[in-house]
Amino acid sequence: MPVTADLLRLVPLFNGLSERSFEAVGNLATEGDYAAGDELVRQGTPGESFIIIVTGRATVERDGRTIRELGPGDFLGEIALVDGSPRTATVTALDPIHALVIQREGFLELIDRIPLFRLDVLSCLTQRIRATVSDPLG
Repeated sequence: MPVTADLLRLVPLFNGLSERSFEAVGNLATEGDYAAGDELVRQGTPGESFIIIVTGRATVERDGRTIRELGPGDFLGEIALVDGSPRTATVTALDPIHALVIQREGFLELIDRIPLFRLDVLSCLTQRIRATVSDPLG
């Protein structure tokens, strides 16, 4: 069952999308629920999905060290989907989480079809890279 535009409107990543784009995202996304303590993704495993947190919080750990916390509107999984490499971190639900999940093929379709989505994802990737590099070149 497609995700409703009302639910998609709760996600800042989709701000500014046209009705047609909302429909495209809604047709590709599914809803998922995770209990507190569940792993949404595990470091080192293949990246197969892009996850957007609608409600709840999660912690991000890399090599056993906590990097940050995610909450409503935050997303994860894009790095492995963009470059085809294994997951770069483990994300664990701190609270029950309701999320939107888009599989790899759908994610790549959105990147290709919706320029605003592509720009927002690339902007987030850049911010995450800058936050992990102590002496950025740019």
